[in-house]
Amino acid sequence: MDPKDPFSQQERIPLNGATLTRESWKIFQIMAEFVEGFERLSSIKPSVSVFGSARVAPDHPYYQLAEEVARALSDAGFSVVSGGGPGIMEAANKGAQAGKSPSIGLNIQLPREQDANPYQDIALHFRHFFSRKVMFVKYASAYVVLPGGFGTLDELAEILTLVQTGKTPRIPILLVHEPFWAKLIDWFQERLVAEEAIDPEDMDLFQVVNTPDEVVAAIFDHYEDRGFQPSRQEREILLDL
Repeated sequence: MDPKDPFSQQERIPLNGATLTRESWKIFQIMAEFVEGFERLSSIKPSVSVFGSARVAPDHPYYQLAEEVARALSDAGFSVVSGGGPGIMEAANKGAQAGKSPSIGLNIQLPREQDANPYQDIALHFRHFFSRKVMFVKYASAYVVLPGGFGTLDELAEILTLVQTGKTPRIPILLVHEPFWAKLIDWFQERLVAEEAIDPEDMDLFQVVNTPDEVVAAIFDHYEDRGFQPSRQEREILLDL
């Protein structure tokens, strides 16, 4: 055993044929998730992806805010896409279903917190976070991010990174309820910008709003001069997402 090799003293367990076969077949499971997502979501445009905590109860102000935001979006003609679970996800689907446009849930199998809510006109089910994330982005005309935890922050960081790097077209990214987001935005400015981890212009990738009317207005303002259909160049970008 080589003392310079930190792995040399660890037991090496070879993959047997059954394990390799199972891992290979996972590719087809992943492909199936993408195919179903593409087929079922391609007709829902324009749509808005809505994110927020799974842990808020129906009597919480954030739940009520999410329901009102989703209802406003739905009545304005946007399909509303949520993670399909409880809390703000449920509120988003509930508000959307009460409006004029489809309510979509992209459900994920988790050990806890992720029971499908009953307010979904279209319900997809995923085992893999990464294929689910693609579906949130691929057909979204905007991202609406309400208060939430690590999962919500993960989705926010994902879309900011994709837009910043040009891997997806520029879309409105709206953080709802300024008191919740204020200190995080201050940290972006005081640390990420100040220490040149991001450019000052990257702070323009998102907006902070407070009311359902402001959410809808910000989205329409973004698309006022161009419409919701992606350009040919944007379609090419989305093919490589």
